[in-house]
Amino acid sequence: MSNKLTYLDFAAAVSKSLELAIPTTLTQKVSLLDSLGKVLAQDVICIKNLPSFNNSAMDGFAIRYSDAGKTLNIKRVIYAGDKEDKVKANLNGNECYKIMTGAQVPSDSDTIIPIENCTNVTNTQVTIPSEIKKSSNLRLKGEEQTKGNILLKKGETITSSTITLLASQGIVMVEVFKDISIAVLSTGDELKEPWENSNDDEIYNCNSYALVSLLKENGFNATYSGVIPDDLEKSKEFISNLKNYDVVITSGGISMGDADFMAQAFLSNGLETAFHGVNIKPGRPIMMGKMQKTFVISLPGNPLTAMVNAHLFVLPVLKKIQGNNGFYHDIEKVENKKEFKTKQGRVNVVLGSCENGGFIVTRDNKYGSGMITALYESNALLVTNEATSSIKQNQEVGVIRFNNKFLTKQVNILN
Repeated sequence: MSNKLTYLDFAAAVSKSLELAIPTTLTQKVSLLDSLGKVLAQDVICIKNLPSFNNSAMDGFAIRYSDAGKTLNIKRVIYAGDKEDKVKANLNGNECYKIMTGAQVPSDSDTIIPIENCTNVTNTQVTIPSEIKKSSNLRLKGEEQTKGNILLKKGETITSSTITLLASQGIVMVEVFKDISIAVLSTGDELKEPWENSNDDEIYNCNSYALVSLLKENGFNATYSGVIPDDLEKSKEFISNLKNYDVVITSGGISMGDADFMAQAFLSNGLETAFHGVNIKPGRPIMMGKMQKTFVISLPGNPLTAMVNAHLFVLPVLKKIQGNNGFYHDIEKVENKKEFKTKQGRVNVVLGSCENGGFIVTRDNKYGSGMITALYESNALLVTNEATSSIKQNQEVGVIRFNNKFLTKQVNILN
């Protein structure tokens, strides 16, 4: 193994990681209320027109447009849920229907006038205004969705809005991609679990908890699999038991220190490395590859660095493997509120906060990669290109929010 990392260009590393990520093909049927956050495994075709009949958008009067300006007799009242004879078309001259919101509109009416727009309203008559718009407040059968339309596309994440559409079609079971299995691990003899006693020579293992919770926030269920010791033989044995997972994510042990055994241990278990080292700050030692069918992502050990790279690299990769067709970061255009410097010759990832259309850099971009509170104080990332030496005040910049959505098309994230 080389004693020096070869730093891949950032854009090339992003492309390589997504190229390596092969979408799952395993599917399962789940009930509608258990489908939230899962990914559709097939297109959903509209089987029931939306709406399924002409209906009123307002409480008012169903009239013929040609009766504008007239005083009309009220034939009858039509309520939501009325059927057959109640909605049968049988208007005579100078007649209208009083109708409630959502009620079926008889075929001899083409316009709905809200009650509040009418005058001389009694139980038997109403005067219609002369200035009206034809077909106003009339929701036509199939105007929203027509039978045979693709209602939802394969690869979409199911949200509450998705469930609303599925329920409107009478769908109670939906085919989704089976959840991918993810193992999260940390490395280092200096690590203690939060429930253990930690002296001044030791640190609490926050990385794994941060990563598992980040993945959960983004719809993934990950298993925390413990801490790998700083010993090559023990690391090799530990990793050999992880090959049943779809994805293994580690943090720490991938730099070039004497006790950094992770890369060697993975290679001994058949890892084919796609890259080990990216020209990015923070996060240069990041490593990705395939260990037989298992996708391996090894992140740096510093908490801030691990989480920044999880946002940039891990989430898009996982979304693609899960079968989601949206796995490119969305970029929000905002105004930078305070000038700050960045180093040329590399891609810089800058923490900051987005509020009211503005970006404020965290701590003037002066914080260490091992800091934890700087991450807590931020809600967005700004990524520079290698030629950028500073971001000016009032400059428009593109940022990635921590809770950002993902797109089906790639956009330029560099500033």
